[in-house]
Amino acid sequence: MEDNKLFIVGIGPGNIEDMSRSAYNTLNEVEVIVAYKTYLNLISDLIKEKQEIYQSGMRQEKERAEKAIELAKKGKSVAIISSGDPGVYGMAGLVFELIDERDYELEVEVVSGITAANAAAAILGAPLMHDYAVISLSDLLTPWEQIKKRLRNAAEADFITVLYNPRSSKRKEQIKIARKIFLEYRQTSTPVGIVRNAGRKGEEKIITDLNQMLNNKIDMLSTVIIGNSETYVSKGRIITPRGYNL
Repeated sequence: MEDNKLFIVGIGPGNIEDMSRSAYNTLNEVEVIVAYKTYLNLISDLIKEKQEIYQSGMRQEKERAEKAIELAKKGKSVAIISSGDPGVYGMAGLVFELIDERDYELEVEVVSGITAANAAAAILGAPLMHDYAVISLSDLLTPWEQIKKRLRNAAEADFITVLYNPRSSKRKEQIKIARKIFLEYRQTSTPVGIVRNAGRKGEEKIITDLNQMLNNKIDMLSTVIIGNSETYVSKGRIITPRGYNL
């Protein structure tokens, strides 16, 4: 393992089985692991006594990124962790932005991981077989009006749509508004898949439709997939035809 190098590691859904070999090997070999404490708990079985650990809480992403960069610049081999893939709503962009802003010379490697969209889709069947969009309903970093515009564009264009961060304890109306927007362009019978804790303990799968989706538990641990106009349900699986001549 090279010193003076920063690895931005995607751990996928969070279980060892769904982690790439590259991510697994990197986490085994680095001197320092920097992580949000919840994600650190998911990989606790991999951590060695000799490894230095730096953890912090929610909304402290910049602090973690700065710490990881600082430790790597001091000559350590460092891994900073994201769930899913670090380049999809993860830590990769923030790390690169900070390095560019400060004009640092530092070797960085992004280690990809299975996204929540892909993990949820595999559990549901094959809902993402055609063009799809991924939209976060969290307005912490994106104005809500802009999110609504993206929802409307995805719905009008008949994209299969994956919703991240669909509902929190304080943010309850956004998922209702998203459903209302999609009902302007899709049938009430359009299949909807809801997966909670994908690839983790307590995993749950719900297959419903636009009409009934809000009757089910949806929270920050959930990934919601709304089908397109051709998506259907068969034998407990959501399927979107790709268009092959069968």
